[in-house]
Amino acid sequence: MGLFDKLKKVFTNKNIDEKEKQELESYDKGLEKTRKEFVSKLNLLTMKYNRISEEYFEDLEEILIMADVGVETVMKFIDKLKARVKKENITSLEALKEIIVDELFILYVNNEVIVNKINYAKEGPTVILFVGVNGVGKTTTIGKLAYKMKQEGKKVLLAAGDTFRAGAVEQLIEWADKIDCDIVSKEAADPSSVIYDAVNKAKKENYDVLLIDTAGRLQNKVNLMNELEKMNKVIGKVIPEAPHETLIVIDATTGQNGISQVKSFKEITNITGVVLTKLDGTAKGGIVLAIKETTNVPVKFIGLGEKKEDLRVFDIEKYIYGLFKEW
Repeated sequence: MGLFDKLKKVFTNKNIDEKEKQELESYDKGLEKTRKEFVSKLNLLTMKYNRISEEYFEDLEEILIMADVGVETVMKFIDKLKARVKKENITSLEALKEIIVDELFILYVNNEVIVNKINYAKEGPTVILFVGVNGVGKTTTIGKLAYKMKQEGKKVLLAAGDTFRAGAVEQLIEWADKIDCDIVSKEAADPSSVIYDAVNKAKKENYDVLLIDTAGRLQNKVNLMNELEKMNKVIGKVIPEAPHETLIVIDATTGQNGISQVKSFKEITNITGVVLTKLDGTAKGGIVLAIKETTNVPVKFIGLGEKKEDLRVFDIEKYIYGLFKEW
């Protein structure tokens, strides 16, 4: 039994618990655009060919590139696929379907233990820094994650460290009001002074988590690097091991441009995970695989809708199932 058959067996089990069921429905609905586009092309491919051939692989390559898996990633993937077909003497297109799903899973996992959970501090507050360019949904993501953590019983504090963008502070204050969450903010202040106050408050008042918004500028890398370095020093002085996570927020609808953003921020600071927003708004959900394969940064959360409940912990098995369930 192949991986995909195993996933189907697990996820179509009638005894699956309610929380898991809701998660699956969320993936199912959120990946609908990608699945429709992707699977319909894969089905046409299966109808077009009655045997495995070089032409089949060329067409498959094109489908994967169109799904935003990325040219380099696709080339590597097709080479591995061909090698496995040859080694295992695969001749049936039906058997090849299982191998394709298997290999996409392997491509993401890459023989590593994938950590998609937050690295919580053993004691004291866990500090999470959010970076990313303007317009990717950084502030909204912070609001949604704060809501999620509050639902899990955590005491959460927000810090409005993006004091440059007009309206950024107000937007985070609105989120804090909406989800009844404490916030540290100052108008037209130096971001590091806001963060210093927030880290001290989080430590003194026993908060479980501090979520920090930062300015989304990438035009001048030197300035941004200096700013992030300053923030990290300020945080580290109060809580030596912090920040415990630096998450980059990427808009899934920007496609390969999102990968460039991850690479650019990786040059500046230690990125520990990706939050991929608006995955439900794109037909090119293959970007998930491309990000991990080209940057080696795991996707930790995905946005699958506009409601505050629609930020989900990324699960590669649910993603693969949501992508291929109609194939």
